[in-house]
Amino acid sequence: MPAWLTHPLGWRSAPIPWTAALRGALSAGPLLALGLLTGHLSQAVLAGLGAMLAGVNDRPGTRRTGVVHIGLPAVGGAFGLLCGGLLADAGNRWTAVPALFVVGWLSGALSVTGPVWSAAAMQCLVTAAIGAGMPIPGPAWLKAGCYLGGAVWLLLLRFVLRAPRDILRRGARREGEREAVAAVFDALADALHALGGPDAEPARRRLIAAQHRADESLRLMRLLPFPGAFPGRREGRGSAQAYRITERFAAATALCEAGIALLWEGRPLPRQVADAPRLLAAAVRADSAPGALASPVSDTVQRGAFDRALLAAAVTFDRTAPGRTPVPYEPARPVRPPRPSLSTRSARRALKELTAPGSLRTLGRAFAPARRENALRVALCVAASAAVALSLHQTHWYWLPATAAFLVKPDLGPLFSRVVNRVAGTATGVLVFTVLTLAMAGLDGLWWLVAVVVAGGALIPVATRHFGFQTAVVTLLVLSFVYAVGDTEATAARLLDTALACGIVLLVGHLPRLTDPRVRVGHRFAVALRRTERYLRHVLDDPGTAPGAPTGAAGAAAAPRGGDATGIALRYAAYRALSEARAAAETAAAELPGPHRAHRHDWLAVMARAERIVDAATVCAVRVEQGVPRPTATEARWVTGALAAMADALEGGRDAPMPVLPPVPKDCRSLRDVMTELHGIQSLTSVP
Repeated sequence: MPAWLTHPLGWRSAPIPWTAALRGALSAGPLLALGLLTGHLSQAVLAGLGAMLAGVNDRPGTRRTGVVHIGLPAVGGAFGLLCGGLLADAGNRWTAVPALFVVGWLSGALSVTGPVWSAAAMQCLVTAAIGAGMPIPGPAWLKAGCYLGGAVWLLLLRFVLRAPRDILRRGARREGEREAVAAVFDALADALHALGGPDAEPARRRLIAAQHRADESLRLMRLLPFPGAFPGRREGRGSAQAYRITERFAAATALCEAGIALLWEGRPLPRQVADAPRLLAAAVRADSAPGALASPVSDTVQRGAFDRALLAAAVTFDRTAPGRTPVPYEPARPVRPPRPSLSTRSARRALKELTAPGSLRTLGRAFAPARRENALRVALCVAASAAVALSLHQTHWYWLPATAAFLVKPDLGPLFSRVVNRVAGTATGVLVFTVLTLAMAGLDGLWWLVAVVVAGGALIPVATRHFGFQTAVVTLLVLSFVYAVGDTEATAARLLDTALACGIVLLVGHLPRLTDPRVRVGHRFAVALRRTERYLRHVLDDPGTAPGAPTGAAGAAAAPRGGDATGIALRYAAYRALSEARAAAETAAAELPGPHRAHRHDWLAVMARAERIVDAATVCAVRVEQGVPRPTATEARWVTGALAAMADALEGGRDAPMPVLPPVPKDCRSLRDVMTELHGIQSLTSVP
């Protein structure tokens, strides 16, 4: 069966997050109960709405990742509710149509930046429609404050409620970061066991994903130290734990880089060698030393690199074990400069986070082809839905544009799959709420709604595995909220509004100039190739000719630049862009055939070649670090120029000509692989 038919039935399996379910049960339900007790139902409903949408973003991770993944979308939602409330106070309902077009444009352009910004943009757009169309008394600033307060309540629950094993385990303060680092070693062991087999590529992707999660967790640990939350412990046990976790993750980074080189080589390892990272993972979790580790025979450059990285990891674990006297150790990589004061360090990191590629600096490129098309698609869908809703309803017209905002979000899956699951989920939620309403008709008061909201909040962490299930739970919760504020006849109308929104999104989503995957998916691959080009250029630059580099004999012995902090950051950025490109390629492969059916490229095949390009660039860095002669300046210029030219061609979309690629280098195997895969991408994307 075609992928666009089977995708709506897909279910993402994962363990049940019991702690997140408990947080969900205690989030919106108690807020609604407080509103019933105090008589402030409208404010309680808005706070419950904020807690509900915050629960949708309550994913596994550390407490600090929760601050970003929940807090930033909550701020966006509060801002949208403020704008919508001001629109409602203006009195002219039809001004909402152009206003939502503008908000939809900005939201669509921002959604391309990344998953967290995408969630913030979607919440801003949805709450703008709700604020403009839901008749709730009170000033706009109070509505936004209540919404933000509900999200803050869930964040507080995330800080307080933790798994029992995390509370009882030693060093629970850093338990999330420690588990993230241990997961990297486990994923590396899985990848080493899969060497030379069919599971090597999926294992490598899981390894990269684990590295990204750990890197994000540790960056946020440094950026958000929470000094006030643990007074007196900043310079004591807490700082020692943070130092230990950071040093062990640095060892994991070097080991994973060498592990990717082994995956590129493709020769299986002895079982005891492949199990060595598993011992390191156990040592991270137990906060101890790993003991004796088996290393491979250094008969190739790649195996020699892994042997040295494993030895360096063993030394790092030994000298950072609790209670050990620090062992003098001369690392192979440059030592970091002394750490500045807390305030200076936090300010510098915050500035770096906010100006990094893919963050706020990218917001200025709102008219790039991919951003422009996504922005126009979102704006048209939401504005058209608002116009239809205003024509049909005098009040409570927010459901139709809010539904369109959820549906048009591209990172929730293929459009047809979203539409099918949205209709099925809404129908299920409406049916369940109707049955509950009839069953509770004889009860006095609205306290039964509190039980419904508590049960729905507990289901949200589980419902995120399937869009239809999530839609059913969210529909049940929203109907409970609007019923609490007096909209008791809205159930059937919501089902009709959902069907209309689905029709509008399907129509706009298949317009010829707004659905070309060569623009939408090609942009993601262009970003991945550009970041690979920056990483490879950094690796191949001679450290002796870099600005500020030492000269003479000392300069000849300078450390290669692929393993320094800048090189590691560039490699992470390339792999992160690659994972986003894979998600876009998988979504495009499962889309309903539209007007560009005859011009669809095999994006999954392009993805496989792009992954091999980034792997080959990593291998090139490893080989240069191990003393293999650098490629000539001409070959390096050929390869980096070809990567940049192919990225420009993919970014240009349907009208961009394919570049003329230089010949394949003959002396460097890793660069030869890069150029071979680039030629393959050119042949796959040149088909009209």
